[in-house]
Amino acid sequence: DALALWRGDALDDTVSAWLRPRLVGDLDELRLVATEEWLDCEITVGRHAEVLPELTRLTAAHPTREGLLGLSMRALHAAGRSIEALAAYRRHQQRLAREFGLDPGPDLQRLHLAVLRGQPPAATPATAQASPTPLMPAPLMPTPLMPTPLMPAPLMPAPLMPAPLMPAQLPAALRGFTGRDAELARLDALLAQAGRQTVICTVAGTAGVGKTTLVVHWAHQVAARFPDGQLYVNLRGFDRTAPPTDPAEAVRGFLDALDVPPQRVPAGFDAQVALFRSRLAGRRMLVVLDNARDSDQVRPLLPGAGGSLVLVTSRNELSGLHTAEGAEPLPLDLLTTADARRLLAARLGTARVAAEPAAVEEIVAACAGLPLALAIVAARAAHAPLEEVAVSLRNAGRQLDAFTGAERGTDARAVLSWSYAALSPAAARLFRLIGLHPGPDFTADCLIGPHSAEPPAAGPASTGPAVEELLGELTRAHLLTEPAPGRYTCHDLLRAYAGEQAVAVDSPADRRAAQQRMLDFYLHTAYAGTRLLSPHRETLDLDPPPRPADAQQALAWFTAERPVLLAAVDQAERLGFDAHAWQLAWCLATFLDRQGLWRDWLHTSEAGLAAAERLGDRRGAAHLHRLLAHACLKVNRIDDASSHAARALELYEEVGDHVLRAQGHMNLGEIAARRGHTVEGLRHVSQARDLFRAAGGRNGEANALNAMGWLHAQLGDHREAVTACRQALALHQELDNRQGEAETWDTIGYAHHHLGELAEAAACFERAVALFRLTGDRDFEADSLHHLGDTRLATGDPEAARDTWRRSLEIFEDLDHPDATTVRAKLH
Repeated sequence: DALALWRGDALDDTVSAWLRPRLVGDLDELRLVATEEWLDCEITVGRHAEVLPELTRLTAAHPTREGLLGLSMRALHAAGRSIEALAAYRRHQQRLAREFGLDPGPDLQRLHLAVLRGQPPAATPATAQASPTPLMPAPLMPTPLMPTPLMPAPLMPAPLMPAPLMPAQLPAALRGFTGRDAELARLDALLAQAGRQTVICTVAGTAGVGKTTLVVHWAHQVAARFPDGQLYVNLRGFDRTAPPTDPAEAVRGFLDALDVPPQRVPAGFDAQVALFRSRLAGRRMLVVLDNARDSDQVRPLLPGAGGSLVLVTSRNELSGLHTAEGAEPLPLDLLTTADARRLLAARLGTARVAAEPAAVEEIVAACAGLPLALAIVAARAAHAPLEEVAVSLRNAGRQLDAFTGAERGTDARAVLSWSYAALSPAAARLFRLIGLHPGPDFTADCLIGPHSAEPPAAGPASTGPAVEELLGELTRAHLLTEPAPGRYTCHDLLRAYAGEQAVAVDSPADRRAAQQRMLDFYLHTAYAGTRLLSPHRETLDLDPPPRPADAQQALAWFTAERPVLLAAVDQAERLGFDAHAWQLAWCLATFLDRQGLWRDWLHTSEAGLAAAERLGDRRGAAHLHRLLAHACLKVNRIDDASSHAARALELYEEVGDHVLRAQGHMNLGEIAARRGHTVEGLRHVSQARDLFRAAGGRNGEANALNAMGWLHAQLGDHREAVTACRQALALHQELDNRQGEAETWDTIGYAHHHLGELAEAAACFERAVALFRLTGDRDFEADSLHHLGDTRLATGDPEAARDTWRRSLEIFEDLDHPDATTVRAKLH
């Protein structure tokens, strides 16, 4: 009755500008609490069907409110729609992990587990979220949030889905930007053309001339003209310590920014490019491709149609883009003397620059119009007299050679060396360490190392300031930037200079020790993470540090560090840290597989295999051959998979490990089954079962029993399949292996279907689908949906079959899976 009295929005007809912002939020919250209590009562007395439409609207309007989601799951479960309840939970779980790095609350997790197990869930603790004290006194008491069925007043309008994500990836604009009037005018002229077609502009010039600064400054000025957002990527075309960004990596990053779920990203690079262009078609978006090496690196990142504007910066002219894509060239030269003075005045203040004209002239001359040099000098001059700065530059110029790669007499190295010399000894040592990092960016953790509280800088261990203080010193000196909280990077010239200083100052032994400590950090942390993501994998002889804390944190860490980890594998191989190279490749396998990053998986595994073979490490080489067999299967390279699997088994037999030998036979059994050689596959899998059992490998034994059940079903012996799989299921449930349990439910369902036991088959497939969604295995989820559709059709329900097959086909098409053809034919 109270809820039925609510009319419109809170204080909607109140004119007081003071009152509304102070009370509306509290009143709306009280209204929501009352609504949750009301819905809880309705569901408890069995009116779940009646309230489901209202719950659907409310959960869409308040997607992060777990009380409403729990009520919706209870109502769906009570209505016999448990799979929809589990799907709602999974969407919420993925959103929390992606946007906030969090897990659902404990009450919602318990409710999810109850639905998954088919148990009647306990009442949603919505009332526990409300204050135990009485609601506000009558004069301020909110009237109801929702009409009762007896009073069909409309709810407030609410979207059915949250608003789509609009990317805003531009780095921060530089404070005190000045000059470049002609270039800004050219960009303004191009802006007028972007509404009719995609416009491309290349901004080219020497290193440190301010290409990125100009483009980012202008992009922020016009961002509002691009309502669909801004994309940005640093292509690292001239980074001396790391390879250029692979276009495939850049495209994948753009798809992430466009809110494309990982499971919807196709496996092939060409298909990913096509999806990226499809997402941009018809949109007005600003795309900044920074530090490109050549035209080939840029072409896959260009929109195909629409009103977008693309800005490309590079040290090269990129004439190929001008010829083939009609890109507009915008060359960027050094600053004029007048603009250099204006830049210093913008940074230091007009009065200060006017007070010391002679020192300013000397500084401008020493920096030779290079904006990077002027920015570093300005940072130093903020804490020193301009005359002192001028003298320091004069002395530095006499002591150092011209900076390698500098043009037009620019003595950038002198400026950088002077700035470096002004650092404290500990910060200078840390700066040199950054030149040894694999790149492209880093956190303070990697400078501390996996087990030590001291920075692994070249030379003796530091007992001075904390790493965070030293990073702050480097950032204030403009030798580092912090594009995201806690993540640091630097201009490629600065990174190269830091590396040169490390070579000049530190001994080869000290440099190698520092690089090893950084690689140790990435290896040990990656090992800890992959043990959380896949606790049933074999182990390595490594001691993981106490981080990350759980699987969600591990996934977030891998996601943030992926470019660094890929670069670390390459660096480890290049510098001869072969043990780090193959073990890092092993640690990355689970993450890269689940994210569908199969190109990266193949690359790291191949690099890891080469490293293990150089070491003569047969066990490591066997692991990498086995991983390559799996990765090759993902991209349908069956012959390569067979060769790697056979070699893995040979090596496992040489090292005499029965569990690993069993894994090798499992690989060969899977490959034989993929080729249609079922009897051969059953022979390999049976041998694996015996080896697992003899060695006490219970998880492996459960996997082998399920595989045997599947192969028996392929041979038509469905009763034997059910028998084997029931044994597998008991083991998986005892070991809490949800992935293995899901695979086994699918096999049992397949056998029941072919025995004509259709109700049992449908129940098994539904359990498999729910568990696969929980583990995030989209490939197997689509397969179980495919089987469930077959069962729905066999029960005489073609509409349910069609709906289930459509869900299966959507996933198969996302994964570019060959089974999409089969499902599409059934739908047709």
